[in-house]
Amino acid sequence: MRNILGAILLAVVGTTMSSAASAQEEKPNILVIFGDDIGVANVSAYSDGLMGYTTPNIDRIAEEGIRFLHYYGEQSCTAGRAAFLTGQHGLRTGLTKVGFPGAPMGISQLDPTVGTVMKSLGYATGQFGKNHVGDRNPSLPTVNGFDEFFGNLYHLNAEEEPELPDYPKDPEYLAKFGPRGVLRTKAADVDDETVDPRFGKVGMQTIEDTGPLTKKRMETVDDETSAAAIDFMKRQNEAGQPFFVWYNSTRMHLRTHVRPEHRGRYQHGDSEYIDGMIEHDETVGSLLDALDEMGVADNTIVVYSSDNGPHMNTWPDGAMTPFRSEKNTNWEGAFRVPALVRWPGHIAPGTVTNELMSHNDWIPTLATIAGNPDIAEQLKAGATLNDTDYKVHLDGYDQSEFLTSVTGTVGDNNGVESARDIFWYTDDDMELVAMRQGDYKYVFEEQRKEGTMGVWAEPFTNLRMQKIFNLFQDPFERADITSNTFWDWQLNHVQVMYGVMADVAEFAVTFDEFPPRSFPPSFNPANIFAEKMRLIRAERALRHAFPMLPAPAKGVADGWRVARPPADCRFHSAQLNYVPQTFNAT
Repeated sequence: MRNILGAILLAVVGTTMSSAASAQEEKPNILVIFGDDIGVANVSAYSDGLMGYTTPNIDRIAEEGIRFLHYYGEQSCTAGRAAFLTGQHGLRTGLTKVGFPGAPMGISQLDPTVGTVMKSLGYATGQFGKNHVGDRNPSLPTVNGFDEFFGNLYHLNAEEEPELPDYPKDPEYLAKFGPRGVLRTKAADVDDETVDPRFGKVGMQTIEDTGPLTKKRMETVDDETSAAAIDFMKRQNEAGQPFFVWYNSTRMHLRTHVRPEHRGRYQHGDSEYIDGMIEHDETVGSLLDALDEMGVADNTIVVYSSDNGPHMNTWPDGAMTPFRSEKNTNWEGAFRVPALVRWPGHIAPGTVTNELMSHNDWIPTLATIAGNPDIAEQLKAGATLNDTDYKVHLDGYDQSEFLTSVTGTVGDNNGVESARDIFWYTDDDMELVAMRQGDYKYVFEEQRKEGTMGVWAEPFTNLRMQKIFNLFQDPFERADITSNTFWDWQLNHVQVMYGVMADVAEFAVTFDEFPPRSFPPSFNPANIFAEKMRLIRAERALRHAFPMLPAPAKGVADGWRVARPPADCRFHSAQLNYVPQTFNAT
C-alpha cells in the first residue's frame, strides 16, 4: 500500500512539475491596441467619467492590470507609431513628421520592427488598422516583420481629401498624390519584382487594394480591421502558435464619421466625436471578448495606448487632456498619453504608477518576456533576425521586471522603480525641444501659439536659456504663465543644467555610430528650395576641403549623393565649424 501511495504521489508531483515547466516555457500571446489621438480625459479610467460617459472596456484593462500616469507617446501620429515599431527615437529614424500621400518618407527595411523581433522569437505577427509609417511598398508591414496586414496608411482627414469639393478633378492628380486604398497584404516566399512607378517594388509580399477609405467606409472600417485581427488570433491559436497582434483603431482621429444607428448615445449634448469614442470602447471590448472566447486571456499580454496626445484645435471633433497644449507641440499635452497593461498572474491588478515608460520601451520589454533579454545589446553589435542582418541602437528600456514587480497605487506602492528615468522630446522637424529626467522637465524650444491649427503653422521659439518645470508640483506646466516667482524659482534650480548639458552630450555621442536614418520633409514648399541650396553649399565646401572628389554627374538632382567623400575619407564636423557655448542644452 505504501509503495502504491508513493507511486501515486510521485506521479502527481511529476505531473504538477511538468505542467509548471510547460506553463513557464509557454510564450504569452501579445495584443497591443492603439487608439488615435486619444486624450487622457477621454478614458474614464483616468477621468472617472468627468466628461459624462464611460469607457468600461478600456477601463477593464486598467482594473485588471496597471495604469500609467507618466507614460509617453510622441507628438504626432507617425512619430508615435514609429517609436513603438522600431524602439528607436525619432531623432534616429527621422520618422517625426506626419506622413501624407505621395511623401517619400517611410520606415526603412534597415530597421527591425517589433514584428521582426517577435517573429524571430517564434511568434505569428499581424498588424491591423492604421499604419501611417509610409505608403510605399518597401515600407509596408509585411516586408517589415509582419506576416499579415489589413488596414489604411494615413490619417483620416487625408483619406477624405478626394471627397472635398475643391480637390483637383484631374484623375492624374489623384493617381499621383491621392491616398492609397485600404490594403490587405501578406508576407510571401517569392520576391515579386514588379515595380510600381509611385509605390516602388512589391518585394516579398502580396498586395491587394480593397478600395478607398471613403467617408462612408470610415463609419465601419474599424469593424473590418478588428474582425481581421480577431480572425488572425483565432487561426494562430488553433495552430498552437503564439501571436503578436498590433491593432490600430482609426478612432479618434479627425474627421469623425459615425454610423447613424450609433449616433445620439451621448447624453450631454450632440457630439459625434463622443459617440465615436463610445464606439471605440466597444471595439476594444470585442477584442477582449475574443480572447475570453478563445480561452487565452490568462496567457495574453494586453496593452492599450495612443500614438500621441489630442488634436484639440478641431473641437468638438477632438479629444481632451488636462495637460498643457496639444498634439504637435513641446508640451505634455502632445506627449502624455493613456497607457494600460494587463497580464493576469504577472501584473498586479489595480496597480497605478507614477513611474516613466514610453513607446520605445516595448521591443526590449517584450523580447525579454518572450525569451531574449539581450536583444538591445545584440542589435547594437549587429545581429541576424529572420535571415536579415541588422545593426541599430534601441533607445528603449527593458521594463519586464518593473511591470511584473510593481504593486499598489501612487500613494501606497512597493517602491519598485521603472528602468526609465529620462525622456527626450522631439518636434516634427526633428529638433530636440525638451528633456525630462525624474521629476523635472527642461524645455529648450517652445511652441508659443496657444491652440488652433496655428500650432502646426507657427515655428517653435528656440530659448536662449531653458525653462524648468517640476512635473509633480506643476503637472500642467502653468507656472511660467501664472506664477509671479517662476523666474526666481528657475534661478534657484539652474545648477542642475550642468548635468543636463552632460546628458545631452552623452546622448548626442550615440549618433556618431548610429546617425539618423533619414530626415523629415517639410510642410513648407519653400524649404524644399532652401534645402537644395544648403546641399549645394555643402557640396562646394566639401570640394574646397577635398579637391580629389570626382565631378558630380550632370542632371542628378541629389548633388550630395554624388559628392559624398570616399569611404576611407574621415573627418569631423568640428574641423569645419566652431560652435560657441550656450545656455540651451540643445
